[in-house]
Amino acid sequence: MRGGTDVVGLLRRRAGQWRVRLRQRRAQRRLFQLVTVGCSLALAPSAWLWCTAGDRVGTVESAPSAPVAVVFGAGLDQGKPSPYLEHRLVAALDLYRAGKVRVILVTGDNGRVEYSEPDAMYDYLTEHGVPGSRVVRDYAGFDTWDSCTRAHRIFGVDRAVLVSQDFHVRRALALCEAAGIRSYAVGVPELHDETWWYGGLREIAGAGKAAVNVWLRPDPHFLGPREDGVPKALAEAGSR
Repeated sequence: MRGGTDVVGLLRRRAGQWRVRLRQRRAQRRLFQLVTVGCSLALAPSAWLWCTAGDRVGTVESAPSAPVAVVFGAGLDQGKPSPYLEHRLVAALDLYRAGKVRVILVTGDNGRVEYSEPDAMYDYLTEHGVPGSRVVRDYAGFDTWDSCTRAHRIFGVDRAVLVSQDFHVRRALALCEAAGIRSYAVGVPELHDETWWYGGLREIAGAGKAAVNVWLRPDPHFLGPREDGVPKALAEAGSR
């Protein structure tokens, strides 16, 4: 009788262990499914940016002619353009010297008196031979959407070549198109250093934010009155 009881107890313990393992496997499967769905949702906006860009991302050489080049801010180093920002400005210089653009709109952060990306970009371009009358500054480009929507709504830009690093330029392209600017994007290549990897990873969140901006079309942080800097610069460029 005791032997039969031991067998029953053993079977019960094994059945309990099997139920525990089954629950663990179900939990692991659910976790895997949640992680898979989460990753898919996180990467979907990035995939959207790549698909919508099509063949409108290229180099200075492949860029079509446009009235304006838009250069996005990328930080300062002791008041001077950071290396990444300088590379963007060099690409804009190449576009201007090749006659592919007539005016350069520099847009960036000027949130503090002692920090002005647009002024630093203006100084760099004029020091390298671009007439000051051909460089227009947007002091309220606090993020990519603000830069794009202000370029269209405040400065009247309808067609432009966008200049940024290759990991960011597709987002800029999508946002400027949504803002009403027919755009081509020049993706500035960089060595795959820590800054490049950080920028690439940051774009995952940026792509999600871009999707929200395209959907909601919010006003920029600062809208303000229409400015005539770009039309005046184009009129001067056309008269020469």
